[in-house]
Amino acid sequence: CNAEELKYGMKTYHGVDRRFDFKIKNDRHVLLSDYAHHPKEIYQSAKSIRQLYKNRKITAIFQPHLYTRTRDFYRDFADALSQLDEVILTEIYPAREQPIEGVTSQLIYDNLKPGVEKSIINKDSVLDLVKSRDFDVLVILGAGDLDNYVPQIAKIIEARDAAKA
Repeated sequence: CNAEELKYGMKTYHGVDRRFDFKIKNDRHVLLSDYAHHPKEIYQSAKSIRQLYKNRKITAIFQPHLYTRTRDFYRDFADALSQLDEVILTEIYPAREQPIEGVTSQLIYDNLKPGVEKSIINKDSVLDLVKSRDFDVLVILGAGDLDNYVPQIAKIIEARDAAKA
């Protein structure tokens, strides 16, 4: 590849989608989407968000990905998510798997550290939740289909900001 091709590539590259992807970033609200779906990825993402927004309330809406991963790592998920102020869990995104008896988001919920605000909601309730609450820093985490809601979440938050302006 030549210099012109390199210049064009650099000019047109917009980064990796859904990896610490800021959708809104202003004085009132921050909305991030992050594909993190393994405890180590979530730990690093949460740590970075905490460093950036030390004095702000950070809420994650997390959709666990796979029953087997939840079964094997629920304590690690809980530890990673416990760096945040509030954790809202949705049901597990099954992808290619069948449900495993006893494996639900409740396993993560039950292992979040004391002091973390926590809840479990149905994924279909996410937009209503965002409409009913004024989040400070909100991150949508996971590799499932929860990311499909991010454009609508952004519109809700942007409309709220416009109404306050």
